[in-house]
Amino acid sequence: MQLIGVIISLLAAGFLALALGQVSAKAARYSALAGLVVATVIFFPVLMLAITDANSVASTNSVWLAQASIDWIPRFGIHWLFAADGIAVVLIALTLVLGYISLLSAWNEITERCGLFYFCLLFTLAGVVGVFSALDLFLFFVFWEVMLIPMFLIIVIWGHENRYYAALKFFIYTQASSLLMLLAMLVLVHMHWQQTGMISFSWFDLLETDTSGSLGFWLMLGFFVAFVVKLPGVPVHNWLPDAHTQAPTPGSILLAGILLKTGAYGLLRFIFPLFPEAAASFTPIAMILGVISVLYAAKLAFAQNDIKRLIAYASISHMGFVTLGIFAWNMVSLQGTLVQMVAHGLSSAGLFAIAGLLQQRLHTRALDQMGGLWPQIPRLSALMMFFAIAALGLPGLGNFVGEFMVLLGTFQANPLAAILAALGMVLAPVYALIILQKGFFGEATADSKTSSDDLVSHEILMLAILVVGLIVLGFWPGLMTGLSERGMLDLMQLGIATGAGG
Repeated sequence: MQLIGVIISLLAAGFLALALGQVSAKAARYSALAGLVVATVIFFPVLMLAITDANSVASTNSVWLAQASIDWIPRFGIHWLFAADGIAVVLIALTLVLGYISLLSAWNEITERCGLFYFCLLFTLAGVVGVFSALDLFLFFVFWEVMLIPMFLIIVIWGHENRYYAALKFFIYTQASSLLMLLAMLVLVHMHWQQTGMISFSWFDLLETDTSGSLGFWLMLGFFVAFVVKLPGVPVHNWLPDAHTQAPTPGSILLAGILLKTGAYGLLRFIFPLFPEAAASFTPIAMILGVISVLYAAKLAFAQNDIKRLIAYASISHMGFVTLGIFAWNMVSLQGTLVQMVAHGLSSAGLFAIAGLLQQRLHTRALDQMGGLWPQIPRLSALMMFFAIAALGLPGLGNFVGEFMVLLGTFQANPLAAILAALGMVLAPVYALIILQKGFFGEATADSKTSSDDLVSHEILMLAILVVGLIVLGFWPGLMTGLSERGMLDLMQLGIATGAGG
């Protein structure tokens, strides 16, 4: 029941923060922090079980490390069905870590309606944990929607100058694609009922559905579009730069670090296992879209003057590797995909956190209004360099391991796609150098001289957590691949069982 406990503790802390926010902003902050701590304590035994199971030479345990099922609407085969394998455990751990980072980034930035803000933040985290652990498809959809509303409010209430447009765009893209997924989900359940005589939304039951044929292909596309919009990938990526640019710093951290990963997780958990034949036939198109995302978004990043918009396009480029890794569907590419997801979550959170700190100090996001910042704020500048070179894939840091494994696995499945995508690792240093050269070197502008405040203690702690995570992931990636290995093998077998993957 730990998975349910994590979600309940986050939701309860959100309501408590909302109530205390009417009295004191400080009380709302600390109640949100307490809720995260309680959720972490509840989740810790699951994480330790995953580590113990991964280190066991001959484990006989189930691939599912935590599992709970409670009747909800039994007439329609809907249950509170939660389960976590090593893949889900890794992503839930990432969610909780970035929850702390988001909270620390909001400590000084969010000064109005604090109770409502922390309510939205904790509800978003609860929704993400639910997405990573719900294996009843109706329950999965509920949590998928739970993420949408609080994030919409975070952008529209605490965002910047063009927040209403960005929030509406985010809502329309994600809601339209979610309804498409819901339609595909209902048709899949109906197909399962026709074949077995049983109505069920359980992922485990729906695995037995024969989804071969043209209808299965269209249902797979319904899920694919919803997940690629959230990822996002070209050509349905256009909402992300606006949302990132206008969101407050904690909102950008949640978007880049966690919410994008729900789209990747959906592709991994549902596309090949539920629609193996359709996914296999769609693989060439998906790989083309992945390569286009890597290269096109990297090119667009070059032209950006807004630092948050530049980082947003870089995120789209890096998530293109995730699409390639999943549709290559071999063990190396899938393990690399998970490493890339976590590494990108940490590095993008660092980049957006520093972009927010710069905006607080300089009151601008425009790179041409910065310059010469290194002598004034050396600690912040050095950390920006670290996260920039981490994002471009410096050997020894997590992003390099993830992208290298994805390219290696993709090369086994499609050498041309791997060669073209590798150009993304060549282009990444260009936009990283643009940030550093325009913002931190050269001659100081009038705007960049307005503040010389360097990092304070809680900001150093926030960024240090991310630095340590990227270094550990870069030097010891086996810590993560070991946790997820059995889960990945299980997914591989589900796909290969009917001829998908390789």
